Amino acid sequence: MRTSRAGPVVCATPSRTAPRGRGPFVLAPFFALAALAAPALGEEPKAGAGDLLVAPPRVVFEGRTRTAEITLVNTGTRAATYRVSFVQLRMDEDGVTKEIDKAEGGELFADDLVRFSPRQVTLEPKAAQTVRLQVRKPADLPPGEYRSHLLFRAPPAIATPSADAVGSAPAPAAEGMSIQLIPIYGISIPIIVRHGETSAAVTLSDLALVPPGGAEANPLLRLRMSRTGSQSVYGNLTISFTPQGGKSRIVGQANGVAVWAPYGARKVGVPLRPPAGTDLAGGTMRVTYSRADKRDETLAEAELRLP
Repeated sequence: MRTSRAGPVVCATPSRTAPRGRGPFVLAPFFALAALAAPALGEEPKAGAGDLLVAPPRVVFEGRTRTAEITLVNTGTRAATYRVSFVQLRMDEDGVTKEIDKAEGGELFADDLVRFSPRQVTLEPKAAQTVRLQVRKPADLPPGEYRSHLLFRAPPAIATPSADAVGSAPAPAAEGMSIQLIPIYGISIPIIVRHGETSAAVTLSDLALVPPGGAEANPLLRLRMSRTGSQSVYGNLTISFTPQGGKSRIVGQANGVAVWAPYGARKVGVPLRPPAGTDLAGGTMRVTYSRADKRDETLAEAELRLP
């Protein structure tokens, strides 16, 4: 007997997980990062997996905003079909994300508040399709931030026999049971609904410089991001180094880093790429976390003095 199971799924959130009943499920960011001692970071600076691109990488309904549009683009050379559905994701302090089906610890889901159409799209090569979203808030909705993730998933490909195989005798089945792993590709982006007064504050702590080692060719800056309040935060990390008596230079960046509400903290590792000839010693390393949509608005800062 031959059976099939869902294989790897690539989504716009970091790290790895295995949700219940679906087999291996891989969540990864959509930009290349070297292997880190700490979890990979980034939320959705550029949402894309396989031949599918999604823009924007996140949708936030707040204030009087009631509608939004998401554009899907098939960058490949073959037609592709994607099913659209909501999933619930949870991130732990190590940046590991997993799919869940039950709210805990103050989690609020947005799937009951947002309608979208269509629920399945077929894209010809280089073609684009718009998915429309509309939020509907009941009159008695409690204040807070509600979040779910919209998943664009390609159904498993069905293998078809070649012309040479038509009419030929079927291959003998192997003894026992075999399992066929069929890759399923997809992208998920956060859909956030904010209702009433919401706010958030961020602090950066536990900064530590990790020298290159093993497969990692660059030094790494580890830090802890702590979030308070009722709102998620989403921004860019910029790391600069100022040697004693010298000029400050940017030595590392990570865009689209998020800490979702209601979770309080997250550990981050950022690879550093100092300019040639720059020795990360005898100076000050400064980390700035600024809003991704307003680069001039600083959310948090911290310094690490290096001997």
